[in-house]
Formats: sequence, structure tokens, C-alpha cells
Amino acid sequence: MKVYREITPLQDPDIFVILDSLNNSFDYPIHNHPELELNLVLGSSGTRIIGDSTERYANQDLVLIGPYLFHKWDGVEDQTHSRVITIQFRMDLFNSHFFEKNRFSNIRKLLLDSSRGIKFHGKTFEEAAKLMIELTEDSGFSNVVNFLKLLNLLSYSQERNYLASEGFSPHSTPSKGNRIQIAYAYILQNFKQKDMRIGELADQLNMSISAFSHFFKKYTNKSFRQFLIDVRLGHACRLLLDTDMDIKEICFSSGFNNAANFNRLFKKYRSCTPKEFRRKAFEEASFDWTKQNTPWQFVPSEATVDNFFKPSTYATTKVLHI
Repeated sequence: MKVYREITPLQDPDIFVILDSLNNSFDYPIHNHPELELNLVLGSSGTRIIGDSTERYANQDLVLIGPYLFHKWDGVEDQTHSRVITIQFRMDLFNSHFFEKNRFSNIRKLLLDSSRGIKFHGKTFEEAAKLMIELTEDSGFSNVVNFLKLLNLLSYSQERNYLASEGFSPHSTPSKGNRIQIAYAYILQNFKQKDMRIGELADQLNMSISAFSHFFKKYTNKSFRQFLIDVRLGHACRLLLDTDMDIKEICFSSGFNNAANFNRLFKKYRSCTPKEFRRKAFEEASFDWTKQNTPWQFVPSEATVDNFFKPSTYATTKVLHI
């Protein structure tokens, strides 16, 4: 499928790059990139795709996206008074000994959790938006301090929702105790087995099926069966976006034992059929990436990144390298 890769303006000397875009329409195709991205939308409404999550957003939005996580915003309504502020930075920025100290533990966890995409709301949104607007002005080292303040704010916030499912982005692990980590890891390693049963997992933890069921629901707010279905559907969504496999093949590769049940569950929990999900995600696959007038450069996934067009003008987008 045509998943585009974004070649971001981030350069090796940069700590981060910030893009401040006024009144630009969202017509970008579904894409990803190795950098993390924090995206603030003001004054625009539309539909947002993050992994296998599709949601409406109204007038404002704030989402942290992890490396290589597929994403797309469709701002289909009035863009005449909109503003989008985007911060992009690399994960290896936090690999130094300095950032391994305890004071940064919450930020490190935030960055790992971003593999599923995180939406922030409430007071966190308001405070983060103020900091991001301040960051659009070059204030020297103060920008670095405010960037760390921003990440610290987000890392402690409880006003958040994860977007992509565990099956789509199975990289983050819960930190609520060793037993739930074992259960979580076991499901992610074995969900493709069509005959996977709750009894296997209960045995792993030396618990009865009844005790394990109560334990699992306490920590995940889902039954074992519901969690397993979510993981399998999430994996199926990734295959729908990331491969050219046919739908029947995806069904069996995701742990489902028959196509009819797969299609029924997919429509129940994703509000569309697998075929419709794939079609909707790639509606803009005909995007003409050679005529961009913004700093973003999109390269088709099957192409190399050399010798591709880069725009000489940035229209109404300001780019700041920090």
C-alpha cells in the first residue's frame, strides 16, 4: 500500500524543530517517520487517524505520536483561521547519561508510551498549548528549557487517552505489577494462535481461571476475551495498512479462525469492514507529493529518498530549528 514516509526538516545539530503553520489545509496522505511528533491543532475540525484509531476532532487537538506510527489529519472544515504547531524530535535525544537520571524517568516512559499515540485534553491541553505557542519564537536557550517543561507536563498528566490499540503498537508495557506484565507479554507473543485460551495464561501465573479473570479485568478494565480481540484486530489493522495481503490472509494471520467471524468483529469494533478501513485510510493515496508548498516532504514507501523534490518556499509555515 502507499504509506508515505515524511522526510522532516529536522537536522543533526537540532534538539528539535518546530513548525508553525497558519491557515494551511490538511491534505497530507497517511504517513510516518522515525521522529516523535507533538501536534497541536487550533481552529480546525476534521478527522484524525493514528494507527488503527479514527476519531473526529473539533476546533482543537493535541497528540503525541511515536516513531513510525502511521498518522493523518483530515481538516475537512473551515481552515481560514486555523493554526497548527508541530514539534519533531528524535528518540535518541534522550539516550545520554544525563537523561537516564531518575528525574527524567516519567519523560522516558512518556516517550515509550507514545508508540500508541497519546491525546491530551483538559488543563494539560491548555498549559501545553501556551508552552508550544511560546516555543514558536526563538528565545535561545529558553526554548530548550520550555521544551523540557512541556515534556515534563505531559509525562505527569492523567488527562490523556491512548489512541492506537495494543495490537497495532505492541511496544509499550504496563507498569502496574510484575504479574500483569507477564500476562500482557504472553498475550502479545501468542495472540496469533487460534486456539489460545484463558486457562493457559492462568496456569502461567499459578491462578485459577476465576481468580485470573478478576485480576485481569481489574488492571485492564477489559475481560481477557475482549483484550484478545482488541489485540488481534489491532494487528489486523496494521497489516491492512502496511501490507498488500488479502483480507482472508490477514484474518488468519491475526489469530482469527474464520473470515465471517473476523468481518463481524471488525465491523462491530471498528464501525466498518476491513475493506472499508483500508480504503478510507488511503483515500488520499493520489496525493501529488512533487508539488508541496510546505516543509513536509513525502516519499512513497517503495521509493528511495534520494533526489526527491524539496520545496524552495514554505508558504505560510514558519520553521524554527532549536
